[in-house]
Amino acid sequence: MTKISIGIACDHAGYDFKEKLKNELEKEGYEIKDYGTYSNENTDYPDYAHPLANAIEKGKHKFGITLCGSGNGINMTSNKHQGVRAALCWNVEISELARLHNDANICSLPARFIDYNLAKDIVSKFLNTKFEGGRHKKRVEKIPIN
Repeated sequence: MTKISIGIACDHAGYDFKEKLKNELEKEGYEIKDYGTYSNENTDYPDYAHPLANAIEKGKHKFGITLCGSGNGINMTSNKHQGVRAALCWNVEISELARLHNDANICSLPARFIDYNLAKDIVSKFLNTKFEGGRHKKRVEKIPIN
C-alpha cells in the first residue's frame, strides 16, 4: 500500500505543534515532507506556506497541514494558490465539514488557540474524512478563478 504524502509547514508560533504532529503522523504511516520552519525563531509564514501550496497544486501531496499563531495568515497565504482549498480548523466538526463539503486539501491550525490534543484530533478527522461530492461538487468546482 502506498503511503499518503502530506506536506506540513508553519511559522515560529506553530513550530512545536508541527514537530509533534510530524512525528505522530510518521508513526501512523504517513509520508511527511516538512517545509519549515525549523526552529522557534521569529519568521514569516508566507516563506513556508507558498512552497507547500505549490507542492499541493503540483500533486506532490494529497494533503497539507499549516500552522501559525491564529492560523489565519498561513491559511490566507495558502489560499492564494488556485489549486488549494485551505480551511482554518479550530475544532473537529469544522475539520470534518471542510473535507465533507469543501474538499479541503490543507488543514490550517491556530496553534496559539488550541491545545495539542485537539490539534491531533482535528488533523485525524481531516485526514480520515472523504469528500461527500454530490451538491457540493459543483460548488467546489466554482472556487478557482479561471
